[in-house]
Amino acid sequence: MKSQDIRKAYLQFFESKGHLIVPSAPIVLKDDPTLMFNNSGMAQFKEYFLGNGTPKSNRIADTQKCLRVSGKHNDLEDVGFDTYHHTMFEMLGNWSFGDYFKKEALPWAWEFLTEVLKLDKDRLYVSVFEGNEAENVPFDQEAFDIWKQFVPEDRIILGNKKDNFWEMGDQGPCGPCSEIHIDLRTEEERVAVSGRDLVNADHPQVVEIWNNVFMEFNRKADGSLEKLPAQHVDTGMGFERLCMAMQGVTSNYDTDVFTPLIEKVEQITGLKYTSNEVKNISEEQNKTNIAIRVIVDHVRAVAFAIADGQLPSNTGAGYVIRRILRRAIRYGFTFLDTKEAFIYQLVEVLANQMGEFFPEIKKQQNLVTNVIREEEASFLRTLEQGLQLLDTVIAEIKGSEVSGAKAFELYDTFGFPKDLTALILKEKGYSFDEKEFEAELQKQKARSRAASEVSTEDWSVLIPGNVETFVGYDQIENEVKITRIRKVDSKKDGILYQIVLDNTPFYPEGGGQVGDKGTLVSANEMIEIIDTKKENNLILHITKQLPENVEASFIAKVNTDLRIASSKNHSATHLMHLALRTILGTHVEQKGSLVNPNYLRFDFSHFSKVTDEELKQVEDFVNQRIQDQLPLIERRSIPIQQALEEGAMALFGEKYGDNVRAIKFGDSMELCGGIHVPNTADIWYFKIISEGAVAAGIRRIEAITGDAVKDFFASQENMLAEIKETLKNPQDVLKAVGSLQDENTKLKKQVEQLLKDKAKGLKGELATQIQEINGVKFLATQVDLDANGAKDLAYELGNNETNLFLVLATVTEDKPMLTCYISKELVASKGLNAGQVVRELGKYIQGGGGGQPFFATAGGKNVTGIKEALEKAVEFVK
Repeated sequence: MKSQDIRKAYLQFFESKGHLIVPSAPIVLKDDPTLMFNNSGMAQFKEYFLGNGTPKSNRIADTQKCLRVSGKHNDLEDVGFDTYHHTMFEMLGNWSFGDYFKKEALPWAWEFLTEVLKLDKDRLYVSVFEGNEAENVPFDQEAFDIWKQFVPEDRIILGNKKDNFWEMGDQGPCGPCSEIHIDLRTEEERVAVSGRDLVNADHPQVVEIWNNVFMEFNRKADGSLEKLPAQHVDTGMGFERLCMAMQGVTSNYDTDVFTPLIEKVEQITGLKYTSNEVKNISEEQNKTNIAIRVIVDHVRAVAFAIADGQLPSNTGAGYVIRRILRRAIRYGFTFLDTKEAFIYQLVEVLANQMGEFFPEIKKQQNLVTNVIREEEASFLRTLEQGLQLLDTVIAEIKGSEVSGAKAFELYDTFGFPKDLTALILKEKGYSFDEKEFEAELQKQKARSRAASEVSTEDWSVLIPGNVETFVGYDQIENEVKITRIRKVDSKKDGILYQIVLDNTPFYPEGGGQVGDKGTLVSANEMIEIIDTKKENNLILHITKQLPENVEASFIAKVNTDLRIASSKNHSATHLMHLALRTILGTHVEQKGSLVNPNYLRFDFSHFSKVTDEELKQVEDFVNQRIQDQLPLIERRSIPIQQALEEGAMALFGEKYGDNVRAIKFGDSMELCGGIHVPNTADIWYFKIISEGAVAAGIRRIEAITGDAVKDFFASQENMLAEIKETLKNPQDVLKAVGSLQDENTKLKKQVEQLLKDKAKGLKGELATQIQEINGVKFLATQVDLDANGAKDLAYELGNNETNLFLVLATVTEDKPMLTCYISKELVASKGLNAGQVVRELGKYIQGGGGGQPFFATAGGKNVTGIKEALEKAVEFVK
């Protein structure tokens, strides 16, 4: 059974059981500050389990893209070494929100596996929670009795808290679970050792395929459990493992989920992957297999993250994506001998394979391909730099062991994992101190943990059962009551408080727009709201202190100056989006935005620099619509399909409900929950201040509106006045600047000619200083020239001499430089290398450099080291 058919069969089965089939949420989470990525099927439904929202159906089923590479669920380092862990994987899930429970969920699971998919019942084992006396959670007798109807008792396993009690995190909804495991070993192996003994023992062919979680508790901050108001079902089935069971193979990578990608890697590299059925393979083949598994797994995670709007970067979720891709690149570099970008070629295979169920990968194929290709090329350049640094490190050590701190520096700065460093060092006859490396790594992890450590207390509920209302589209202040509060202590921000109100005019951060600031005012005090965020469908008002009387009535007042400035920038962003699509083409799509009171930032797909003329056209387009005084047409709750049919823009990677809010200014219509101006005239003026590349195929524009533009124009006017004053107030400023440029060009030419003449004069003088040492014509001296003059002089001398080894030192503005020229005959006959020479001599001037074997330069900081560097140069020819 093909993977596409297995997926369809699952969704059709649960549709027949009254479940609403919903699409996968984006793999990248933009509205959950507690998670970077969807790491489980239930992540998008957290608000329903917590009772903070109402699902559109009490029964839902889906297939969810998940990513586990950070935090509690971190499988990254296992990927490739075994056959069943992945970074990105699909979780087939069926959910009940206060509807059915164990007596429906477990029989349905058994029915689907044994009657629809017709898996061998004798290969299936189930587990139930054995109970935990310390937490007063009893043995799951109900689940045990249900399973006895389908499974012999000797294949029902009692599991402990680690294996059979599922928790969302340190706090939050949790409950006992009942897993289904399958034994895929041969008959001989099954006879020799019972599968029962291998369940949850990390055996690659005895694996969990389905977990039925019964959410009935809430884990509080102090570790205690309380009953949830309703009982829920949260089930998840590993799609890749199910495919393995259905396709009669013993490795996820031997299923058709991965084989098309593997075949493409084989085609590109000329290497072969051996299936899990082949035993006793060589160590070399095993390394090849691991590298190919790493690559085909990682490209899926990276491609879907980019398609959902997360570009590789140096911080946050973007850093995680970059790290995954770099792990794949260096496995190819080290074990498949791929020294050029190639992983991007797998995107087409992936898009063809998964585009039917996940249309985003097909629609974003070009962008994903280009971003991965650029990231590969960039990291391969970094690897080359790291290899050069490793050569320098080796040259500096005494003995055969590199310090662990140096090896860690390679890891931290260049992304060199320790096994790659160890491999390169071993080939050169060296090793490094692994204990010291691990110590440095643990220090870094401790620093990182300390920086991000947050402890969150339980909610103190003042008004139970209250559902918060957002009134900020119509009001900027109103009377409110506090419904719940909690304390948050973080290393980064210190002690803060989160306050939830019964209704609020404060807009929570979302859709690129920052959260509102303002105040809570009572008869006796005023509390400052420093930020507003949304988490699990609750609007959180962040404060540094709590009111003395939390039960009082307050007036919630939004800071209108900041709110109005943000709204101008937000509305201008919509107009600019339309302008870019009109002027550059409809391939332009929003890939990220930031809207705050000071400026707007907009990332979009486009494959070349936006010209000055195009930027001017964009500015004119937006400013024309500002002059046209277009009124805001806002539709608060419109069916999403209707909005799309009417031309509204929806953004990839955003999660939309069945009913959406549409914002329209003239021809601009977008789905948006943000705050906007009532009329485009309120924006006053729009000015682009920068345009540049963020990644391959992604450009970024920053712009300002309103008062920020007034300040910008005033600043430009002041600058012009200062320039005029500096130029002695000429009547024609441009003409005066042009005259200065012409004069400067003439003077530069004169200086260049003088330096050339000086170099020619030096040539004859230096030729007489050349010594012959061991058949090599040698000269190391300091000259009064700039870097270009030294280069010209070196080539002049080299053209007149054979077997020349030349080192020239120069100083420009207190910056020393070494220039090394070695005749090509010497490079060939004596193995001399100018790049190695300047790297070694560069230490004396506290610098470094490189170049070609016959010509290289090194810059530095220490002028006083020149003398010693020149003295040491002779050692290369002795």
